[in-house]
Amino acid sequence: MEQINNIKAIYENIADKSRQKLSKVQKEIYRIGTIRLVLVIAGVCGVIHFWGMGISIISLIIVATIIPFLLLVVKHNKLFYKKEYLETKIAINEQEIRALNHDFSDFEDGKEFLDTEHLYSLDLDLFGEHSLFQLINRTCTEVGKRRLAEWLANHSTNKKEIEERQKAVQELSTDIQFRQKFRILGLIYKDETTDEEEIIEWANEPKIYKNRSIFRVLPTLAFTINAALAGLMLANIVSLSVFSSVFIGFFFLSILLSKKIGRIQSKFGKKLQIIGTYAKLIHLIEQREMRSSLLNQAKSLVANENKTASATVKELAGLMHTLDQRNNLLMNFLLNGLFLWELRQIIRIENWKEKSAKDLPHWFEAIKQIDALCSLSTFAYNNPSYTYPQIVEENFILQAKQLGHPLMKLDKCIQNDIEISKRPFFIIITGANMAGKSTYLRTVGVNFLLGCIGAPVFAKQMTLCPTQLVTSLRTTDSLNDNESYFFAELKRLKLIIEKLQAGEKLFIILDEILKGTNSLDKQKGSLALISQLLALRTNGIIATHDIQLGKLVEDFPNNINNFCFEAEIKENELHFPYRMKPGVVQNMNACFLMKKMGIAVIDD
Repeated sequence: MEQINNIKAIYENIADKSRQKLSKVQKEIYRIGTIRLVLVIAGVCGVIHFWGMGISIISLIIVATIIPFLLLVVKHNKLFYKKEYLETKIAINEQEIRALNHDFSDFEDGKEFLDTEHLYSLDLDLFGEHSLFQLINRTCTEVGKRRLAEWLANHSTNKKEIEERQKAVQELSTDIQFRQKFRILGLIYKDETTDEEEIIEWANEPKIYKNRSIFRVLPTLAFTINAALAGLMLANIVSLSVFSSVFIGFFFLSILLSKKIGRIQSKFGKKLQIIGTYAKLIHLIEQREMRSSLLNQAKSLVANENKTASATVKELAGLMHTLDQRNNLLMNFLLNGLFLWELRQIIRIENWKEKSAKDLPHWFEAIKQIDALCSLSTFAYNNPSYTYPQIVEENFILQAKQLGHPLMKLDKCIQNDIEISKRPFFIIITGANMAGKSTYLRTVGVNFLLGCIGAPVFAKQMTLCPTQLVTSLRTTDSLNDNESYFFAELKRLKLIIEKLQAGEKLFIILDEILKGTNSLDKQKGSLALISQLLALRTNGIIATHDIQLGKLVEDFPNNINNFCFEAEIKENELHFPYRMKPGVVQNMNACFLMKKMGIAVIDD
């Protein structure tokens, strides 16, 4: 608990210092705003007062007020960005303090990734409110969020991959400054779900203007003609009407060309603005010295011999921002009339596309990889007592001491052990209602999953062999598919058998097999299923109320172990120690609870 309090103190300290800086920035913004107002008033009053003194004095007054005003506008904009940065920094540190108090509501819960047919996500509360995803998620980009969800929903079974991710998580977990800066920059300009796909679509679209020589020549031709006519007009060789007619002619030509340019901008312009945020994130990746191989691999994706990826991406962001000036009617009229500015700008963007668009997928990959790793690293940082499991791959093993569920508060979480050290092998857990069987199954499943994605686990020590996890804990019926609860469970069991018969190695967690049928059928079916699973040489844990399944150890003494969760009756009250013990349960609580609620029960 002392470690958690120390981490809270760090977050509080960062938030406090940021509040102090924010207060200074807000005062500076107010001060500069006041000076700007004074400059405007001074300029207007000066022009009025000296109106009859000649154009040179008026010009001097305008210059003397407008230049400092414009410089202060630039300064003001930088201060507003700094203000937003500090406000976001305060917010994310306050969020972490609430998270350490077990309030994760500030973070996206990934409900869009819910899948009732998934091999384990529904059973382990992977996505949705109060989910494992919401506990871990600190991503600041949509691409990063999807990568984190992908890791959780498709855990690794590769020892080397898991170990490399562990090293990357360990490295980033000690660098709170990098993680927070990365998250703040991503949150200030949040992207949308479709951004990556639409930007890649834009990159793959054909270049309409650059590849046609007439379009490449037109902007230069327009500027040359306008410049020549302006010179001739100043020399009184041609009239203003000639210059104006040609100028307006080029402007109307730009209108004819702008339809396609407008369609491109309306379809992709907003999406491409997120490139500015990505440039900042890529710059952070470029700047940081990476030690682990996985982080170096991500950094190599943004490496460029001639020009840094961040500068290249920033260039595109600048081009798109400049193209947005077409929405300014006055600038649109002047620039297009002078040298077909929109056409010139779109050709420059297509030149960028030709040189650099092929690298966009690599840059996206780097961002999503680092973003997801930062989430796992913050999870590791916030849980200093958690441990990184040892990963083995030769023979199946799952050993852990003092396993706890990460979604439970530490002071309320009872920790238990597990040991499976060969294949095939099953642990059968019997116990009374509410005694802790289902929680234990989820605890094992969640920590096994965390270990397989490279994250630390809630355990004193853990060794595991990464194997495909499959669960059946809360099978549901489907009214839409006219599917009964029992049939839905059978489908899951059939899937498990088919995977095993196909040669896949699985780690299976089942809660109350064949819940949807009568007791005799259930018992016979359960015995047959466990025997078949052992014959298919797999591993797992099965929780049940049926103490008859505890007798299977007599037939498979080397492949089954019995454990139980007992309920204790003390002073006519039910108590749950939630401690797993060897053997088969001796006390059941259904009749006791019914009597306590006034329901008549006939004793034998």
